[in-house]
Amino acid sequence: MKKLLTIFFVLMAIGTHAQENKTVPVNKQSVLNSIVNQEKELITLSDQVWSFAEIAMKEQQSAKVLSAYAEKKGFKVTRNIADIPTAFIAEYGSGKPIIGILGEFDALPGLSQKAQPTKEALNAGAAGHGCGHNMFGAASLGAAVAVKELIASGKLKGTVRFYGTPAEEDLAGKVYMARAGVFNDLDVCLDWHPDYENKANMQSTQAIVSYTVKFKGKSAHAAADPWNGKSALDAAELFNIGMNFMREHVKPSVRIHYVYKQAGNVPNVIPDEASVWIWIRDSKRSGVAEVEERMKEVAKGAAQMTRTNVSFEMENGLYELLVNETGAKTLHKNMEIVGPVTYTNEEKAFADKIMKEYGAEALGIDGSIKPLEETKADPSGGSTDVGDISYIVPEITLNAATAPYKSPWHSWVVVACGGMSIGHKGMLFAAKSLGTTMVDLFENETLRKEIRAEFEKRKGNEVWKAMLPDGPPPVPKQ
Repeated sequence: MKKLLTIFFVLMAIGTHAQENKTVPVNKQSVLNSIVNQEKELITLSDQVWSFAEIAMKEQQSAKVLSAYAEKKGFKVTRNIADIPTAFIAEYGSGKPIIGILGEFDALPGLSQKAQPTKEALNAGAAGHGCGHNMFGAASLGAAVAVKELIASGKLKGTVRFYGTPAEEDLAGKVYMARAGVFNDLDVCLDWHPDYENKANMQSTQAIVSYTVKFKGKSAHAAADPWNGKSALDAAELFNIGMNFMREHVKPSVRIHYVYKQAGNVPNVIPDEASVWIWIRDSKRSGVAEVEERMKEVAKGAAQMTRTNVSFEMENGLYELLVNETGAKTLHKNMEIVGPVTYTNEEKAFADKIMKEYGAEALGIDGSIKPLEETKADPSGGSTDVGDISYIVPEITLNAATAPYKSPWHSWVVVACGGMSIGHKGMLFAAKSLGTTMVDLFENETLRKEIRAEFEKRKGNEVWKAMLPDGPPPVPKQ
């Protein structure tokens, strides 16, 4: 009964603005109606993925329910994309244009949480959707279904393609898919991300590279003959000291993070192996490359100081996101057609309570549509494998409010809201905004050309190359 009431409140509160607007073009109205008709199914999909809470490359149940829904709605589904069992493509239509839309569905380790405003794990030690990806795939697929219906009825021409993209939080799933060439023929691609504001994204992300730096030395008794040892741990520590001293001499946009992966076993044995996992970020891939080379020099110096050997294993890397203002303006207009999200008194009370429980200021929920922003030279932080796609095809990104204003991301707060009506409302808003924008992309060839022209100008002479180790993706053994 509680779940039925939640769905009822969502149905009452979402989309009323657009449905009452008599000036909405016919095809866009059809999209809005389709999302309304799909609402119960999309909420169920989102809640299923939320309950599965599967981490990177292990999203078997999540991929299964999403791909099954696509097949049920008439899409041709191809699984095991780029040798990733949980990656799939759902496609409908033929010929150009080909408009793609992305859907993520991986969770974060250790963030299990019930859909309530007090902290309590649903399953102790399990994962949780602290970035809202349970809603991501469901909303994008809902938008794709709405467009598919227009193609099937002959009102739009071309191909709509939904990408089930695993492992965004770790392991760079989209980069492996991109390396396989599955995005190359798209005219435009769309995605969205849960947020605490509704806006057409005008901000880039940070490029990043991930390395494991390994030091190899020689073991010895730490008390009897330490002079015979060559401490790999000493080398690792000197390496990190060097990187920390470097912080004063890099641009303010640079971020450096590391953890020890291996540092010896017992104090009375000189460690002959040690390793450091290090991430380097900057606002541009070129900036990351510069610090990357300096990092290797520091590591080689640490090895020389300790008479050890050093090797480097690149785990993966991501490009920054290329903003497309032309696309963002189109998306923003459609968000205004959909209209702001409104909340019940119960939802507002939930939002205030959960923020207080977290220890943050309660600022309510903001369902308004924010104006377009000026693009900052240096993004505030965070990286995504959507950035790689944005160097292959023009990319349009939506942010949709699925949690209280100023919510702490990657936290139990986001998990809780993503499992109840606050998250559901943001998800449905995203589906409608993306679906109506896709109508413009199918109907307006001039718009597609303008979006492509801006993409080519912003990309310049940069040639995308996957920053991945050789070999297949790191899919865990079943």
